[in-house]
Amino acid sequence: MDTINDEFYMSLALDMAERAQGQTGINPVVGCVVVKDGAMIGLGTHLQRGTGHAEVHALNMAAGKAQGSTAYVTLEPCSHYGKTPPCSQRLIDEGLARVVVACEDPNPEVAGRGIEMLREQGIEVEVGLLRNRALRLNEKFIKYILTKQPFVTLKSASTLDGKIATKTGDSKWISNGEARKIVHTLRHRHQGIMVGVNTVIADNPSLTTRMELPGLSPIRIVIDSALRIPLNSSVVCDGLARTIVVTTEAADSVKKAALIAAGVQVVVSGAGPRVDLQAAMLALGEMEIGSILLEGGGTLNGAMLESGLIDRIILFFAPKIVGGGAAAAGTFTFPGVEWMRDAITLEGLEVEVLGDNVCISGTPVR
Repeated sequence: MDTINDEFYMSLALDMAERAQGQTGINPVVGCVVVKDGAMIGLGTHLQRGTGHAEVHALNMAAGKAQGSTAYVTLEPCSHYGKTPPCSQRLIDEGLARVVVACEDPNPEVAGRGIEMLREQGIEVEVGLLRNRALRLNEKFIKYILTKQPFVTLKSASTLDGKIATKTGDSKWISNGEARKIVHTLRHRHQGIMVGVNTVIADNPSLTTRMELPGLSPIRIVIDSALRIPLNSSVVCDGLARTIVVTTEAADSVKKAALIAAGVQVVVSGAGPRVDLQAAMLALGEMEIGSILLEGGGTLNGAMLESGLIDRIILFFAPKIVGGGAAAAGTFTFPGVEWMRDAITLEGLEVEVLGDNVCISGTPVR
């Protein structure tokens, strides 16, 4: 049985925030619990960009009874006027006695000012409870707010010998059903999904979210240096989600016009012959795409990894061996390092067994 204490209430606030991943765009996910005289009187979660923040929802539920209460908030209350009024001021106006904050807000427009506002008004503020969990929960938001570039999660499924397809190109299915359900949850929780044009040509995927319950489909992003994407491909024709094709200045102007006429947004990144991936991430960030799930083939995966553009790697391994040497596609294709000491490694490893599959995830570092 859980002991009822500060960590108990903060865990609940974090649980609520976690459930809203994918709904808030470039905004953070935040949960808030208001407690008075040993009872919860308000619960709130930030659900959508431009709407009320978690503290506002929780205080609205408290219905004027929050005087002298404690609020547990997973991210520092905002102190500025954005699309909504500052939450710090609302907490002050409601007369709270104490605010427990999991972590500071890295947004330069907040960055400690919300905590300072509360303390200046005599409110007791404690910071750092379950900080690491809170930071991990908002890693996409933190990357975007500090760099204006999307947080990129690479997901790939491979055999035990590191292959993502057989020598004939067959890749359905490497992972099991349980793993594939997780992949669709990942799609729901990212604003964009990125593949290379070879994936579109070979598989004609829809790149939408398909779960037991309806989910949010990400913006489909195709890296296509020479605009080889077929005009009859699903991502061009089906209208199920927005599609962006990233290409180069050298790409065919007639094909570009045809894609635009079909409703596809074309972004030019670099002179060629390859898409400038660094510039592409900046351009996508300017379009307020704050997170991307990369489901590329070996070439795109390798180029993104080598360029330092991948923030998290999630690898699913199935107990299969297909062989095929160089003819069978691998997870990463790039020139590689000469010495093992220079290998890209994963930190903060998490391992999960999914039936007969294993999922390994972590942060890539050199």
